[in-house]
Amino acid sequence: MKICILQREIAWADPQANISRLTEEARNWPKADLYVLPEMFSTGFATHPEGIAEEEAQCASLEWMRETAKAMDCALAGSIATHTIDGKYVNRFHFVTPDAEWHYDKHHLFTYSGEHERFTAGEEQVIVEWRGVRFRLIVCYDLRFPAWSRNSGAGKDGKYDCLLCVASWPSVRSGAWKALVRARAIENQCFVAAVNRVGTDPSCIYSGDSAIIDAYGEELAACTPYQAEAVVADLDMDALRAFREKFPVLADADQITLN
Repeated sequence: MKICILQREIAWADPQANISRLTEEARNWPKADLYVLPEMFSTGFATHPEGIAEEEAQCASLEWMRETAKAMDCALAGSIATHTIDGKYVNRFHFVTPDAEWHYDKHHLFTYSGEHERFTAGEEQVIVEWRGVRFRLIVCYDLRFPAWSRNSGAGKDGKYDCLLCVASWPSVRSGAWKALVRARAIENQCFVAAVNRVGTDPSCIYSGDSAIIDAYGEELAACTPYQAEAVVADLDMDALRAFREKFPVLADADQITLN
């Protein structure tokens, strides 16, 4: 399984500009099975979504993901600020393949910036299987809450193989980002693909620090800080299974039930 993380700059509150740029850039993306974009890749992180969020019934960014997945025979993943048919705003993480799609609504809303005042939190944990790899979807602030993403399935293999985290994580807290990404990989005995944006918006500066980490907490690939970049890594499932077989820590994991 080849996974490509896309550390991008995002034009503020301009889905058309961002999709046009991505369409042009896609010609030069490295070959991969899965491409992962940052949080709210079409607008930037908007805590006041009125007039910025895309409409669920006619979401141009989601349609672009569908078309690109089919054209490139791949999967695309990334979150979109979405105004749902029933009138709610959600931070919706889409995983789109040529033949199917799933979504996860961000559970831990970032109260520090007021995201909880206008967005509705999701309550469902989502795992997607694609080309033999099980992916767990989380968004940005979710990364700080290990119980939510605990890989505590029955037996030594857990529920998933790779944790996908898409983010708009400010540079002022980059140290926490890098520490938490590695911690999630080690404690869940899984790969982590963590994709953060670069550039600026009206509130923050973003350093990126996107990386793909293995179950030992070691980097398989990493983007240059503060630079738009695409990097690829192979997720070696045979090596992951062998590590879990040799050192079966997941078999001893606490079985946590979340209300």
